[in-house]
Amino acid sequence: MDEPRVRNDALKDAMHEAGLTYDQMARDVRAVAAECGDSLRTNKSAVAHWVSGKRPEPQTAAYVAVALSRRLGRTVLPHTLGLLPADADRPDAHLGLRLGPDPVDMLCRLGEADIRRRKLLTSAVYSVAAAGLPLGAEQAIEYQERARAGRRRTGRAEIEAVRDMTALYTAIDERHGGQHGRSAVVQYLTSDVAALCRAEFASDQDRSAMLSAAAEVAYLCGWKAYDASEHGLAQRYYLQAYSLTREAGDDLHSAFILRILAHNGMDIRRPEHTLALAEAALSRVKGKADPATEAMFAVTRARALAVAGRGREAVAQTKEAQDLVLRGEEAALPRWAALWGSARACVSSHSAKTLKALGDHANAERHYAAAARGRSVAQQRINALTIAAQAEQQAAQGHIEQACHTWGQSLDLLEGVRSARAVDAVSGMRRQARALSRNGARAVADLDERARSWQLAYA
Repeated sequence: MDEPRVRNDALKDAMHEAGLTYDQMARDVRAVAAECGDSLRTNKSAVAHWVSGKRPEPQTAAYVAVALSRRLGRTVLPHTLGLLPADADRPDAHLGLRLGPDPVDMLCRLGEADIRRRKLLTSAVYSVAAAGLPLGAEQAIEYQERARAGRRRTGRAEIEAVRDMTALYTAIDERHGGQHGRSAVVQYLTSDVAALCRAEFASDQDRSAMLSAAAEVAYLCGWKAYDASEHGLAQRYYLQAYSLTREAGDDLHSAFILRILAHNGMDIRRPEHTLALAEAALSRVKGKADPATEAMFAVTRARALAVAGRGREAVAQTKEAQDLVLRGEEAALPRWAALWGSARACVSSHSAKTLKALGDHANAERHYAAAARGRSVAQQRINALTIAAQAEQQAAQGHIEQACHTWGQSLDLLEGVRSARAVDAVSGMRRQARALSRNGARAVADLDERARSWQLAYA
C-alpha cells in the first residue's frame, strides 16, 4: 500500500518566492533539461503532482533545483526542496563546484567520475552560482604543505614531458575532434600528472611550473567535455584548472582561465557573470603581457559587452583588440595561449562573434573568413566550425547559394571529426538552408543531401 503523500510546502514556497506559476516552472525545467540533452515533457500537471508530495526522478529533481536556483539567484538543492530524501544528495553531485585547498585531489575525483561516465556528472547542468566563484576566490595553503610531503622527486624533465604530452593531445583534439583520445587524456591527468604534482621539487619555481602544466591538462579535459556538450562537467574542469593556476601563483595563466570561463558562459547562453569574468581577466593582464596576448583578453571583453547589450562600447573594445594584435608578435604568446593557435585568428573569430551579437552580419562574415585563413590546416575542427559560422552570416544576408558553397567547404573539413559541436553545426546548416531556400533551390538540395550523409556517418 502506497504511503500517503505529504504536501511539499518547500517547493511551493520556493516557486512563490520566484514568482513562478506551475506552467512557468514546467517550462524552466524543460529548458534546463534541454541544456543537458535531455528531452522532458514536464508540464504544469507534473509540477502540481510534485507540490502535492510526489517526488520526481532524481535527475528531474536536479533540473528543478537548477531552474529555481537561477530564478532565485542563490543555490537550492533537491533535498532542501523536498524533491529527494535528505540523504539522497550524493557527495559527488557538486564535485568540482568549489575552489578548495587541494585542486589535485578534486581533479582525481572528478576524472574518476568522468572515466566511469557517472551520469550525475556527465549530464550535470552548468551552475550560474559556481561561475562567479573565481571573482572572489582565494587559495588556501594546506595543499602546498601536503604537496611537499610527496616522496617522488620531480624536475624540469618531468615538467617538459607533461607539456609535450599536452601539446600532442591538443593537436589530436584540434585535428580529429574532442571525442578522440578523451578517456586517455583524463586518465593521464588523474594518474601521471596528479602524481607529479604531489612530488617533491627542487625549487618553488619548478613546483609552480608543474602546477601550471597540470592546469593545461585540466583545461584540455574541460574543453573535451565542452566539445561533447557536457557543459556542467566542462565547468568543473575549468574551475579546478583555475585553482591550479592560483596555487601556482601564475596570475596571467589564471586570467586565461577566467577568460575561458567567460566564453563558456556566453557560448551556452548563460551570461550572468561573463562580463565580470572578462573584465577581471583583462585587468590582470593589462600592461603585464605582450600586445598579442592582451588582445585576446580585450576581444573577450568586447564580446561580453555585446552580449550585455552595450553595443557602442563593444565596438570600441573590438577595435582596441584589433589594434593590439596588429602590434603584437605571435612568438611572444605564453605557452598556454599558443597551444590553441594564432592570436590574430582568435581576435578575428571573437570579433566576428561580437559583431554577430550586434547584428552586423556582413562584418561578422568578413572576420570569420579572416579567422579561418589565419589558422593552421591542422586545426581541422575549429576551421570547419568557423567556416560554418561564416556561412550562417552569408545566409543571414540572403546569400543562400554562396552560403551553401561555404557550408560545403565546412563539410569537407568535418570528415572524420567526432564532436558534438560539429553535429550541432551540421544540424544548424540544414535548418537554416531549408528555411531560406527558394523553390527548392538546387544548391540547398545538394547541401542537404551531403549534410544528411555526414549525420548518418558521424552523428
